[in-house]
Amino acid sequence: MTDSSSQLLSGAREFATDIFLNKVNKSLKYHNLEHTQRVVLACEEMANYYQLQPDDREALLFAAWFHDTGFSADESTGHEEVSIQLATAFLQEKKADAGFIQKVSSCIEATKMPQSPKNLIEQIICDADLFHLGTDEFKPRNEELREELLEFSEQDISKKKWRKMNIAFMENHKYFTDYGKRKLQPVKEQHIEELKNRDMNKKDKKKDKKENDLLTVFPEEPTKDESELKKKKDKEKETLSERAISTVFRIMANNHASLSQMADSKANIMISVNSIILSILISLLIRHLDENRNLVIPTILLVLVCVGATIFAILATRPNISSGTFTKEDIQNKKTNLLFFGNFHNMTLPDYDWAMEEMLKDRDYLYGSMVKDIYFLGVVLAKKYRYLRISYDIFMFGLIISMLAYGAMMAYDAFFVTTTVQMAQ
Repeated sequence: MTDSSSQLLSGAREFATDIFLNKVNKSLKYHNLEHTQRVVLACEEMANYYQLQPDDREALLFAAWFHDTGFSADESTGHEEVSIQLATAFLQEKKADAGFIQKVSSCIEATKMPQSPKNLIEQIICDADLFHLGTDEFKPRNEELREELLEFSEQDISKKKWRKMNIAFMENHKYFTDYGKRKLQPVKEQHIEELKNRDMNKKDKKKDKKENDLLTVFPEEPTKDESELKKKKDKEKETLSERAISTVFRIMANNHASLSQMADSKANIMISVNSIILSILISLLIRHLDENRNLVIPTILLVLVCVGATIFAILATRPNISSGTFTKEDIQNKKTNLLFFGNFHNMTLPDYDWAMEEMLKDRDYLYGSMVKDIYFLGVVLAKKYRYLRISYDIFMFGLIISMLAYGAMMAYDAFFVTTTVQMAQ
């Protein structure tokens, strides 16, 4: 992902977050910021699965951030059109090309019910928008949607009616991508079956109550099929949980890498600009200072500004490598993060291979190492941006002061010459 793409998506995230926090009705229990974040995560997961091209990936994620911002108009019907208007205005302000704007608009339009995707990225955002139907998040998300209809749309829906509406909707719904059909559809069908069973059980409530009373007195052991089904559900739940965790780690690592690249680019710009200014000063101005003594102080000031800004820009990109060794006790006590090269680059391959096997066998150690890696990447990023800020502040304020000093000296020279001429006359 390029710097411009990363900045565009960061801007989209900030814009959408501000809308949901400050402009969207708080009675929206389902179509809120958390839902948008879940859709973005799902789009990230499927974009990685299909290895989308950078342009398609960027358009997909941008559309995911904007697809429900139209709820800020306080209307659920036609909110997609408002979302498209907001996305278009934002992209036009950022000077995005017309083809990219059309691609984003088409993705948002495709999420309108009934969904009508025409290509892969539109299929992905449609499946991501209803991703929860095929996961263990179905029940809490479904309850949030019912609460939203009760409060925001003021629709009085009984639980029985809501259950029937869900069964009808889910039976008519289909996932468009192969990913959705293979990984989400089976779980969705389980939810449909559960809803149907619950609907049937409500009709035989009295009979069920008597049977439950008998089971309380004479508890029945679960059958083999029930035990296997429970194990299967637990395994699927654990798989989905691990997939969500890995997706979060991947997104955070990508964001950190993008921010680090941006910091290095900004430092490179600062080093280049100040190097050019210093070259001009040394080659042109300094050799003429004997003729213009009044410009000595502003020139020295400008040189100090350029040198100071360059030093802090270099510090922002200056690498820092640790000893690169660890002991057996460090691995056993889970103290060494083997995901960072600085902790093992001086170790032999057999030692590193053994340590990695120990870490991969211990889930807590592995996740702990990933958390440490993200944390220390953030610490390094904070240091980079702190030095960069100092460099830019020195350059900005120093340049202003230097130019004012040059202007003051030139004005003084002009006044001195004028006064001398007048006295001579």
